[in-house]
Amino acid sequence: SNACTTCHIYVREGFDNLEESDETEDDLLDKAWGLDPDSRLSCQALVNDIDLVIEIPKYTINQVSENH
Repeated sequence: SNACTTCHIYVREGFDNLEESDETEDDLLDKAWGLDPDSRLSCQALVNDIDLVIEIPKYTINQVSENH
């Protein structure tokens, strides 16, 4: 939906195979905790026939609110 940062992920492998992020995604990522050069919003990272290795940041909003 490109409206929040709850789906913030780190793309550890396959990052270069994704389309570039747009300005709206970049602006939202600026608000994400633990931003890193491989950060993306999973709702915006369109995956075709490639394998990705992702990591969910330790303090995403979903994990904190659900006490995981």
